[in-house]
Parts: sequence; C-alpha cells; structure tokens
Amino acid sequence: MEQYEQYKSVMSEIIAKQSIILGPEMAIMRAQKIPEIEMGEGSEVKSIKGDPADALKRLIDSYVELSGQIVRNALGPIFTKYPGITDTH
Repeated sequence: MEQYEQYKSVMSEIIAKQSIILGPEMAIMRAQKIPEIEMGEGSEVKSIKGDPADALKRLIDSYVELSGQIVRNALGPIFTKYPGITDTH
C-alpha cells in the first residue's frame, strides 16, 4: 500500500476508533476542523492536502486535547498495523 494511502487508512481508523470513544458526531467534527483533511462518508478520510504526517499529528493532537492519555492508549494497536508510519508524539 502506498504511504499516502496508508496515512488515509490510519487516519480513518483513528477517527472510527474515536467515534466509539467520543461519539461519531464529536469525532467527525474534530477531524473536519483539520484543514489538511477532507472527509468522505462517515469516518473515511477522502484526501489529505499537504504533508500527511503533519495532518496526522494535528488529528491526534485534536483528540488528545479532548481526552488525553485515553486517546494515546487507544491508538497504539492501530499504529502497529502500519509500521511505515510513526506516531509523531
């Protein structure tokens, strides 16, 4: 899988996971506030503008701002599936 597609997949999974934790409305609303991320249906990231690593960091920061360490613990298993992408925190 191309790295750009991996970033889209990992971000989509993060948003889906946060939808369970925060509720879909809040999780998607937070993702939509990230200017580099264009959302598709549900929790799907349709496209990323600019640096995908920066967009990923902003997305994670947005969720951490709300729920702190709970978010970090929930993201660990997602990152293990994408060894080419590192958590920037």
